[in-house]
Amino acid sequence: MSESSNQVQPNETLATRIANRNLALHEQGLLRKRTNLVLDPSQSNYFEVDALPYVNFSSNDYLGLSTSSALIDALHQGAKDYGVGSTASPLVVGYTEAHVKLEKALCDVTGHEAALLFCSGFSANTALMKTLFEPNDLVVADKFIHASVIDGIQDSGAKLKRFSHNDIDSAKSCFERFKPSALVTESVFSMDGDIAPLAELSALCQQHDAWFIVDDAHGFGVIGEDGFGATRLTDDIKIDAQIVTFGKALGGQGAAILGSRELVDFLVANARHYIYSTALSPASAVAAFTALTVVEQQPELREKLNENISYFREQCESKNIELTDSLTAIQPIMLGDSAKTMAVAQRLKEHGFWLGAIRPPTVPQGSARLRLTLNANHCQQDISALVNVLADILNND
Repeated sequence: MSESSNQVQPNETLATRIANRNLALHEQGLLRKRTNLVLDPSQSNYFEVDALPYVNFSSNDYLGLSTSSALIDALHQGAKDYGVGSTASPLVVGYTEAHVKLEKALCDVTGHEAALLFCSGFSANTALMKTLFEPNDLVVADKFIHASVIDGIQDSGAKLKRFSHNDIDSAKSCFERFKPSALVTESVFSMDGDIAPLAELSALCQQHDAWFIVDDAHGFGVIGEDGFGATRLTDDIKIDAQIVTFGKALGGQGAAILGSRELVDFLVANARHYIYSTALSPASAVAAFTALTVVEQQPELREKLNENISYFREQCESKNIELTDSLTAIQPIMLGDSAKTMAVAQRLKEHGFWLGAIRPPTVPQGSARLRLTLNANHCQQDISALVNVLADILNND
């Protein structure tokens, strides 16, 4: 036997690994790609791709605030007052009066003592989980919790156990078996659009002296009294840590962790995401503050959103299109098969409608779906046209 045949073969190179992974995802129809959109701010639900026009039923801009003149003016004025960027970490010179003003406003509308701003909901979630938990902790979470929560818990070294989606009995069983430090759920689930049983979960956590953590990304701005999220749904919901984002119903960019003063002080001193990242731009903070004012002073935006949700569901029922029980802006159309989902989404594009085609691993195997999202700026004519085309596609499939 030659000497060369006894040598251990080296591991694959990074380039080979990347090529093989991309090929495998492509063959499974799961290779994600970006799309270059041409936007017109005066037409909030319309854009072009390769010179072809589309009606947008994919965004999380639930109140249509991303193109609001009030927010555009606020962002412009914020940049004039503070500059374009924050220039540094919040603990250096990146924390301004604009940030302080927004944090106070968030506390005022949610009832929390303190707030901490981040550049995205993903960074806020991972920062909270990674900093709060330790390897000797056990955390229970809804089966459909966001990837950022899972990543943060895994980074912390804590054990993660998940209960059946929105199932109180399953959550109770987890508490009896594992005695967790905390329970984590979303308020409105990003892929299914259903609302968690927050009051029951809060009571369960209080009974077992565990923290209740709620990712309110898709609820803040549209659910609860005045639209101000999970803590405003009922008086008996006690949330120890609440994550809200500004890039969905508020139409801007950024996020915040809300909780006690002690929690926020702890995170300021220990959360590496916060300590070592450039702060959210003051201009974005000004825009988010203005969005809070718009949400409070213009309830007609939520009313119009709810009218569009009801109209869409009525139109689907008239065309025998099966929907889930979601009553929020997120309306999944379950197709099951990934290839079928991609094919239906492509055919909708051929008719000028852009919907999200959601496949594993974002959702469980066998639950691929069209993720249709509605907003306050959609008109009934576009909703009706979409439903008619979708019905034709599904009935002729």
